[in-house]
Amino acid sequence: MPNIEKNIDIINELGRVDSKETARDIFRRYMDDEHLARISKITHPEIIKRIANAIVLCNPGAVFVNTGSSADRAFIKHLALEKKEEQSLAMDGHTIHFDLAAEQGRIIDRTYYIANPEDLVSSLANRMDRPTALEQVRSNMVDIMKDMTMIIGFYMRGPVGSPVSNPALEITSSTYVAHSAELLYRNAYADFDKEVDARGHFFTNVHSEGLNRTEDLPDARVFMDRKFKTTYSWKCTYAGNTLLLKKGNHRFAVDKAVYENPGQELSEHMFITGIHGPHNRVTWFAGAAPSGCGKTTTAMAGNVFIGDDLAQMWIADDGSIRSVNPECGIFGIVEDVNLEGDPLLMKVLRQPGHEVIWSNVLIDENKVPHWVGNNEPHPDKGVNFQGDWYDGKTDDNGKPIPLSHPNSRCTLRSESLDNYSPEAENPEGALTRVFTYSGRDADTMPPVWVAKNSDAGVVIGACIVSAATATEVGATGVKRSPWANAAFIPGSLGEYMDAQFKFFGNDKIKKEHEPVMAGLNYFLTDQARGGDSPKLIGEKRDVKVWLSWLERYAHNEIDYLSTPIGNLPKYEDLTVLFKQIIDKDYTKELYTKQFSLYLDHILKRVELQQKAYAKENGVPQTLFDILAEQEQALSALREAHGSIVSPDIFTVEGQI
Repeated sequence: MPNIEKNIDIINELGRVDSKETARDIFRRYMDDEHLARISKITHPEIIKRIANAIVLCNPGAVFVNTGSSADRAFIKHLALEKKEEQSLAMDGHTIHFDLAAEQGRIIDRTYYIANPEDLVSSLANRMDRPTALEQVRSNMVDIMKDMTMIIGFYMRGPVGSPVSNPALEITSSTYVAHSAELLYRNAYADFDKEVDARGHFFTNVHSEGLNRTEDLPDARVFMDRKFKTTYSWKCTYAGNTLLLKKGNHRFAVDKAVYENPGQELSEHMFITGIHGPHNRVTWFAGAAPSGCGKTTTAMAGNVFIGDDLAQMWIADDGSIRSVNPECGIFGIVEDVNLEGDPLLMKVLRQPGHEVIWSNVLIDENKVPHWVGNNEPHPDKGVNFQGDWYDGKTDDNGKPIPLSHPNSRCTLRSESLDNYSPEAENPEGALTRVFTYSGRDADTMPPVWVAKNSDAGVVIGACIVSAATATEVGATGVKRSPWANAAFIPGSLGEYMDAQFKFFGNDKIKKEHEPVMAGLNYFLTDQARGGDSPKLIGEKRDVKVWLSWLERYAHNEIDYLSTPIGNLPKYEDLTVLFKQIIDKDYTKELYTKQFSLYLDHILKRVELQQKAYAKENGVPQTLFDILAEQEQALSALREAHGSIVSPDIFTVEGQI
């Protein structure tokens, strides 16, 4: 006999609403006439049953159907202030939200995939069997919204009409979450039925913040049900755990690409930005980097900008790779954001006329936000993520409490940025030529290198290594971060990798659209290159030069040095670009420091990846072949030239 428990849809099991008629009865019990009229515009039976089941489960005091109108947005923001989930700041349109002091990042230890015994789940993730998850949801979410207002939002993760956009419901009692969703996603209330019919699916997200008490945080959970494309979250406040449209639904989009449409589409943890080449040509880039590793800075270094965090991509009928941003806003880390490195973002943050939700920064007595690394005068006291703060304050262990948390954020609409491109709303996507992969690497790889073919490019993404950042609670040290997406890959890394090889190596891609796949590294230190200082080599603004070199490379306008790790820039080209792009003199000494190959470090990195992937099931042999080829060539190079090899020994080659 089949195991019925394996096929239980938890929200349906707990709500027991199984028809449109029953759903409409539920709506009449919980909604006033205005919101009944609004929900009546939604006619797809599966959508309304899912909403009704969420209502029965959470038992709210009232239900607000958000149409995305200016009046609805104003209501949500007003309610956020009334509930004290947010507070007004000095600048009109700016508010502050403080997360629980112990919840300043994703609670990876309390985040689970709901899985049957036979389901493959990433080795980097937690799993929970369906019967246990059912009881967890039942015991924690039944009546959790009693006397609260449930807000129901209808969103598209991507432009309406794009073949890779995903419809999604956000159902929450948190006005902060609903407010954030309105800044970050496209409210598609008017098109939702049509888009669900066209796509054949939708995501469901149910969240309630509970009582927002520190003592409840150990019981906070985030559950993702891949089988029924539904997420559940409770007793947490940080957007990465509550705004389930974001990384929760990104996981479902990854599943869709890997298992439903392999080789035809991808869902990536990538920015999308456009770089100007000669004669105002725009070349579109997509790039992966773990959170806290400069992804927003890289995105904003583009001349025209689409997104800083996520990308949906597919192979179009014309043989090109096209990309869209599932978001239309930024939930960006503000530490080290300053006028020198991020002038366009700073304009939004420090000049009137824009809506911004701040989180976990310091608020001074004049209701002005401050954060670490903004290169501005700092107040001596204020309120931050842990309460009252003063300069020199320490925690219980005697460690200084910083001005702002390293994972402090700003949330804003992308259209507020001067370089935001109208192409972001084009359902046909941006024709994307360059794909970059970077981490927080202090001592090994050069600032930029290009894979010799698409398979080697996939391996660059698979081998990202990064220092742990503040985006994950409890994470420390240096770790592998494959494609900067591993935390959001629900299934096996092997199957995901296979989909990458199939996509970038797809025969449908025409030669003139073949992807340029490159590694980037902004975090080399002086100490790692023979100096005494722990400071970084180079500056934040150098990013523009590395991207401009890749832009010329993509159009076969520049030579390169061929090495075992890939193709490197020539000094003569970089010195011209540094002067042309950022008006900076670039010395041969600095070039040699940055682009010499420290072979002992690189070989250790190759060995690390070989050993780690040998423990994974189903990893394509292509990865091991490429790593073995690199290992052999690097070892021969070390035997011939020693452990540190200057770029001058490599021959100059034209384009392939």
